[in-house]
Amino acid sequence: MAKLKINKERCKGCGLCITACPKRLISLEGPVNNMGLKTAKQTRPKECSGCTLCAIMCPDCVIEVWK
Repeated sequence: MAKLKINKERCKGCGLCITACPKRLISLEGPVNNMGLKTAKQTRPKECSGCTLCAIMCPDCVIEVWK
């Protein structure tokens, strides 16, 4: 089990982390951040293997993976 720490204020909701996750454990959800954008959220943390593909794919480096 791994936990994602996502900087919601810097996330621009591009969705690249969603496509990178092999288990589809990330989604875009509200409420919106200060920029008015929905941000990434880990949906099922118990199923996350901590592969870090979401963090690698993020263009703004807003995702940290904690195992």
